[in-house]
Amino acid sequence: MDYSNSLRDPSISKTLVELIWRLAQRPVRLMEVCGTHTVAILRHGIRSLMPETVELVSGPGCPVCVTAQRDIDLAVEMCKVPGITIVTFGDMVRVPGTRGSLKDEMAKGSDVRVVYSSMDAIPMAQKEPNRVFIFLGVGFETTAPTIAATIKATKDLGINNLKFLSLHKLLPPALHALLKGEEVRIHGLICPGHVSTIIGSRPYLPFAREMGIPCVITGFEPVDILQGIYLILRQISEGRHEVEIQYQRIVSPEGNPKALKIMEEVFEPCDSEWRGLGWIRESGLRLKQIYGQMDALNTIHVDVKDSFEPKGCRCGDVLKGIIKPNMCKMFGTLCTPDEPLGPCMVSSEGSCAAYFNYSM
Repeated sequence: MDYSNSLRDPSISKTLVELIWRLAQRPVRLMEVCGTHTVAILRHGIRSLMPETVELVSGPGCPVCVTAQRDIDLAVEMCKVPGITIVTFGDMVRVPGTRGSLKDEMAKGSDVRVVYSSMDAIPMAQKEPNRVFIFLGVGFETTAPTIAATIKATKDLGINNLKFLSLHKLLPPALHALLKGEEVRIHGLICPGHVSTIIGSRPYLPFAREMGIPCVITGFEPVDILQGIYLILRQISEGRHEVEIQYQRIVSPEGNPKALKIMEEVFEPCDSEWRGLGWIRESGLRLKQIYGQMDALNTIHVDVKDSFEPKGCRCGDVLKGIIKPNMCKMFGTLCTPDEPLGPCMVSSEGSCAAYFNYSM
């Protein structure tokens, strides 16, 4: 079914905006967790349609952005080792590390290759058996199943020169840590559509039941987002705090059982460091022992010196919703998409890049 016309229908959008204004009787702060939501909200001018009582803030929903500085530095050091090829997605190449990026190392002669799919690394490794290929596994629950499938295929094919550096993040533990903190007060969550296609709606139940925060899993078209905001405000006005699925055409309560199964087969939860949020218990994924020989951390050993973020960069505060991107002194001057200081200005899902592209 073609939903595109109705999901961008101006008359439906107007009705939803009127309903939002009617319900917005007191100040509320709603967090859109997903970076794609941030981009859609800015591109369609949704913030400008909101009453003054409704504040939309961005959260830690960009996987490239939340990757810790030390992990970026680790990848940079690995690519310097002779005979090693780093394989990754495009955004990761430009993320600044403490002493340079993967792009900088490419200019110096290191072998870094950009792919659209993790499966692309398999024929590369087969074609050049004398090189060691390391795939950087970056992403939330959305991409982890595809990386898991690649790991399984690599093992089944007996490929010994393809390793994996798992930097995957699990979103619910990070949201739990963020919401328990005292730095930012959130009254409702616009929950991510992509991640929720995999994990379903159940992982958000503790936020609603134990923390009293209304949650709505929302799609990415204008009507989706406006309806998601309306549903949150309706819960608040009625004194409810539940998990609702606005994105019902894609998301089910149980998620995607096949994707969850392959993730569980290949990965296990581990403590992980997040940019801006620090170390969060069981918020990352590492390869299980049966796949240990394919784990780059077990086979490639490099020395990572002290890691630190660029002076003045406030990506961490942006990811926590403490500030909006344009409140950073570096925004749009010393930090632009062409010359980024931090990852939030690099990734297409980064809040800073979205603000720069649609708000300036």
